[in-house]
Amino acid sequence: IDATVELLKWNCSSDLLAAVVRCGNYDSVKIWFFSNNHWYLKHEIKYSRKDGVRFMWDPTKSQQLICWSLDGQVTVYKFFWVTAVTDESNALVIDGSKILVTPLPVFLMPPPMYLFSLNFPSAVREVAFYSMNGKNRLAALLSNGCLCVAELPTPDTWESLEGKEFSVEPCASATPLGSFVHLIWLDSHVLLAVSHHGFNHSNCYFQPSSNEDRLLGFYLQEIELSCSEDNVPGLLTCSGWHAKVSYRNLLEGLVIGVAPNPAKRSSAFVQFDGGEVFEYTSKLGINKLDFKHDELRFSSSCPWMNVVLVGVTEPSKLLLFGLDDMGRLHVGRKILCSNCSSFSFYSNLADNVITHLILATKQDLLFIVDIGDILHGELELTYENFIHVGNKRREEENINFINIWERGAKVVGVLHGDEAAVILQTNRGNLECIYPRKLVLASIVNALNRRRFRDALLMVRRHRIDFNVIVDYCGLQVFIQLASEFVKQVKNLSYITDFVCAIKHENVTEKLYKKFLSPPSCKEQKDLLTNDFKGSDASLDANNKVSLVLLAIRRALDEQVPESPARELCILTTLARSDPPALEEALERVKVIREMELSGSGDPRQVNCPSAEEALKHLLWLSDPEAVFEAALGLYDLNLAAIVALNSQRDPKEFLPFLQELERMPDLLMRYNIDLRLHRFEKALKHIVSAGESHFFDCMNLMKKNPQLFPLGLKLITDNTKRGQVLEAWGDHLSDEKCFEDAAATYLCCTNLQKALKAYRECGNWSGMLTVAGLMKLGKNEVLQLAHELSEELQALGKPGEAAKIALEYCGDINGGINLLISARDWEEALRVAFLHSKEDLVSVVKNAVLECASSLIDEYKEGLEKVGKYLARYLAVRQRRLLLAAKLQSEERSINDLDDDTASEASSTFSGMSVYTKGTRKSSAASTASTTASRARDTRRQRSRGKIRPGSPGEEMALVEHLKGMSLTARAKQELKSLLVSLVMLGEEETARKVQHVGENFQLSHMAAVRLAEDTLSDDTINEHGHTLERYLQKVKTELKDSDAFSWRCRVFLSP
Repeated sequence: IDATVELLKWNCSSDLLAAVVRCGNYDSVKIWFFSNNHWYLKHEIKYSRKDGVRFMWDPTKSQQLICWSLDGQVTVYKFFWVTAVTDESNALVIDGSKILVTPLPVFLMPPPMYLFSLNFPSAVREVAFYSMNGKNRLAALLSNGCLCVAELPTPDTWESLEGKEFSVEPCASATPLGSFVHLIWLDSHVLLAVSHHGFNHSNCYFQPSSNEDRLLGFYLQEIELSCSEDNVPGLLTCSGWHAKVSYRNLLEGLVIGVAPNPAKRSSAFVQFDGGEVFEYTSKLGINKLDFKHDELRFSSSCPWMNVVLVGVTEPSKLLLFGLDDMGRLHVGRKILCSNCSSFSFYSNLADNVITHLILATKQDLLFIVDIGDILHGELELTYENFIHVGNKRREEENINFINIWERGAKVVGVLHGDEAAVILQTNRGNLECIYPRKLVLASIVNALNRRRFRDALLMVRRHRIDFNVIVDYCGLQVFIQLASEFVKQVKNLSYITDFVCAIKHENVTEKLYKKFLSPPSCKEQKDLLTNDFKGSDASLDANNKVSLVLLAIRRALDEQVPESPARELCILTTLARSDPPALEEALERVKVIREMELSGSGDPRQVNCPSAEEALKHLLWLSDPEAVFEAALGLYDLNLAAIVALNSQRDPKEFLPFLQELERMPDLLMRYNIDLRLHRFEKALKHIVSAGESHFFDCMNLMKKNPQLFPLGLKLITDNTKRGQVLEAWGDHLSDEKCFEDAAATYLCCTNLQKALKAYRECGNWSGMLTVAGLMKLGKNEVLQLAHELSEELQALGKPGEAAKIALEYCGDINGGINLLISARDWEEALRVAFLHSKEDLVSVVKNAVLECASSLIDEYKEGLEKVGKYLARYLAVRQRRLLLAAKLQSEERSINDLDDDTASEASSTFSGMSVYTKGTRKSSAASTASTTASRARDTRRQRSRGKIRPGSPGEEMALVEHLKGMSLTARAKQELKSLLVSLVMLGEEETARKVQHVGENFQLSHMAAVRLAEDTLSDDTINEHGHTLERYLQKVKTELKDSDAFSWRCRVFLSP
């Protein structure tokens, strides 16, 4: 090429090289970029030779170029890197007069490598790609002002184009199209661009007409395309295109970006300088009325702009995303992230509705943001403002970001749908493909919601996701009903076997993948999946998940998969992996296969079954050999047990003598011994009972060793004598277990009255003892002696009321009975018995005891009233001091928050161990960290002294509250008070009764008011000296609890007015 380089300069960051190159009758400003050992010509601006163009890079802004000409025209170019990756993840790279094309879903080739290339007559400046309704078209604006269009075949045929180069011819046009920027497709045959007129570099290569000459400034113009050649499937159409300007709209401001409207054909959004965004409709121009609101405008200019369609279950809506040159990512007027370096979008839906935002930050963190979180405004809490907090524990728990391993790498594209991949490009130029767990799970969930079980299972296998996510996300009920469809879609028995072996009881959606599957959008989609099963059985036991799922899979295999050896092995797997393993059922199937082999009858079913040896080895590989051997024994098939033992490589000396011994036994005894070995005691009992009376001793020993068998033994044994022996043995067992009431009833069933009497005595049931004594027909003296003994025992046990009843009813001891009633404080009953026997001396004894008790209670309640006041005053003082200390510590902790995490944790643990009265210092973390042994000893001492209140101890505050609560009147005390008041009235001591009730009522009211005051101050951070007083709360309690059940012990006749 005959060209001369006039001027050569690097930009301030040394990543772009610009030059003025003189070629024939024009000068051009060319800009190169170096990446992956290759120089790319990324942009070319042509000027007329007479303009004498010169340039300089902005000294502070690396992507700003300033050009000027001899006639005084100065042009400032602001360049921005735009990643040309289409919605179908096809990469387009501009390299001078070439466009390098690579389909990323098929080949992950880093530039400068590519699949095929398109060659143009001049350097490419703008590229736009259209892919919809089976059409794939590419438009390119060249530096010489020409427009080129090529129609590409469907991407699934691109592999045949590998290594080829295609020359694209310029479009024919009746009038020059001019120079333009922001090129996009409005429709399959209409382009939209911003043209600029009146600049030297735009007039270099075409002579404007008289109409064009009058155009100055910026215009939005539509370019209609048509092709005179027929498109051949599988080939490129690179010629025969015609273009004409069909509509032109004058712009009043500088356009920053143009983006197509995904929700409306022939429509786009135009962003002006300052962030204002308006809708443009084909042939109608810009609508400035309907779209001037917050959701569709930015707070500042955003060179990178995208309009996406969002909304999975709700009506779809448009979201406007923009990234400004300061790294702020905007969603409408809101700023989503303040340190974004690049972003892209992911969709797992067929209609291109966006489900996730992918963004990389300047901290080299990759965030996967659910669109639902943006719509519901849950970003700050979930993503922590997209800032790395530097906390190790949080970093381990945080699943919302991925650390990008190479500094400066940017997101260039994504693989949508089931691929669920993010493509990053490093500063070197290499491409890296990663599969974020969040996107992978989202694609699996999407497949499950659409019941694409095979696709979901393949993704689970490929990305090593826990297989249980398929069952747990669908729900146990839904999956069981869809198990047949699952097996039908998957078909591959090897995959089904892997799935069966991985099923476990844990719900991974609530633990392992809880944070990934908790967004609202997942829940809404899951509702769609389960809508058809609203009436399904909800009584399934989640704890039996493994067995229920494997049972459903087993039935589905029987229904959907034709008989084959592989199917039989898969069914054996479902049996072996059940919980508990259904080994006996599995061995039954192996037994059937073995019998077919031994019969030699040529059963046609044998062709569709594996050999018995293969099936048995498969079962032994899946299960514990010892468990399989025991299951074979449980079938009472000694030959099968021997085969299992041999295939499990056990030494014949270990099992052969045992099997031979069993073979020599009668059938029932053989089964009994096998059941004993397998701990199947119910079956063993049935077999030993069926073996005859000669084995009754073994039967009794079995029931004594396994007491749960006694009910079954009584059901199986019909002989009355033997039933009596069983009942007596059962009673002995209950006595050993300290269940004396049940033991006594059991002894009574077998008429063993002596043991029944002893059992009633052990449990202290004196009425049962005296009843049994009557059944035994004991003499009067014996009964009297027994009654005296019981009365003394009850007195020793602190039950004077019951002892009094025996003394009066059986011993005839009136004096002793009344004394016992007085000890029990059963005043009314004592008076009744004294008047019953008309003994004035006994009445006098009761009266003296009543008056003494009344006097004692009056003193006791007065003393209790003083204690309530003291404890409450002490509590309020301790609480006040603790609140003051807490406020002081809180002010100190504000400075601690500025420290690193380890220091803050250490300091907070130091503070937590201090109380109001702590005398130690906080010189080091060792002062607050005790050894395990010391802390256990301290806990033991606290338990011993729990009932004590130690002034200045950390637990003093709560101890005071608990002690106050413990001073309340018990139900027994209220009953005694009621009886005492009635007895005093009966004895004519009305004034004493009134005084007792008054003192008791005051004590109870004060106690309840003090407890309520303490509880209120515990939950409050401040203490009001005027509001939190005992007198104020006393009035509240009197008003609110005046007629409550708590004061039911009072006599109304003594109530004060």
